[in-house]
Amino acid sequence: MPAAEKTSGTPDRVNRVVTKKRMFGTESRWRRFGEPTPAGGSLKQDGTPDYGVFGPGSMAWEVLLHPATLVFQSDAQFILQLSYKPILAGIRDWDPISRKARNGELTIFDMFDRRQRNSGIHTPLWLGDTPTAHRVAKHLRNIHVKVAGDVIDIARPELGGYDANGPRDAMWAALTEMHSMLWVYETFAFRDGKAPHRLAPAQRDRFIAEVAEYCRLFDSPAEEIPTTMAELRALYAKYDELFTPARSMDIIPATGQSFSHSMQASIKKNFHISQLRVYAQIWLSQRLFRYPVLGALSAKTRRHRGVSARKSKFAVASTKFMLPLIWLAQQPRWEHRMMRLMWGPDAMKLIESARELHLQAKEGRLACAPDRATA
Repeated sequence: MPAAEKTSGTPDRVNRVVTKKRMFGTESRWRRFGEPTPAGGSLKQDGTPDYGVFGPGSMAWEVLLHPATLVFQSDAQFILQLSYKPILAGIRDWDPISRKARNGELTIFDMFDRRQRNSGIHTPLWLGDTPTAHRVAKHLRNIHVKVAGDVIDIARPELGGYDANGPRDAMWAALTEMHSMLWVYETFAFRDGKAPHRLAPAQRDRFIAEVAEYCRLFDSPAEEIPTTMAELRALYAKYDELFTPARSMDIIPATGQSFSHSMQASIKKNFHISQLRVYAQIWLSQRLFRYPVLGALSAKTRRHRGVSARKSKFAVASTKFMLPLIWLAQQPRWEHRMMRLMWGPDAMKLIESARELHLQAKEGRLACAPDRATA
């Protein structure tokens, strides 16, 4: 990695230069606790393969492993997760990007790196064996120990505080991750010789029931974990006030600073010409498909993110008129580049292994496969 470039008014520790090598990174950017063991790569005590949390033949794998999900999931997840106030508050108050922004040390690469690591670090939870999933879950709980505060929104003190490791907020972190995958899959995934289409109600319920197992990794409240779409909708209604948008969420309670303004000012101050390669990637992955990704989400989510009624209609329409580009983004060459850049080398191996197992399960060729079917 190139040494930090010294410029007037810029701290020495700020590395503004972004080479292609730095942008793509190595396994260490995503790897935690050693190389992950893929699902089926170890045995349980009874001698059967350990397929992890979901496993081959599951609806979760059917959704997750599709190229459309792998390409578009990250952007959809950020939109949905940041509409949940406690998650936004945790990032605003504790995330390294917030600390760097307040210190004037944030660069556009830091923002890109934050998104880049998101899915790749979580992949062993979804596609690894059980010990791997538990190790990564423990790591995530450890790094979130400090992510707690007494104030979610300074304008709404009655909302109380937040705790990333608390049952409520940990549950919603898992649910918003997985629900965004479902929306992306149903809106963008070309499959079965057909254009993108919605799953059958029973398949959607099976997906949520499997996600419940994932929620249990993070000590979610057992009495609230949804197992059907109807239960998930009821849960959104119960916690609606924690999804309602508010401009006051931008204010960091401890300092009174504007979170967004401090980020923008720091990124502008620390600009370097080499960062244009990052801006180009952000434009391709986040700007070109911005409206279709918004259109894949629910109307309420778009309202929570401040999207006007006119732009919301345009977003829904864009999921149709941009289908040729959406199809192109799912083809092997683009998908491979996005996986390497946004998911990392370890995740690519896990995805390849899981896809083979899933195909075998669907075709009835997998010995000791879980009793599941995707049809």
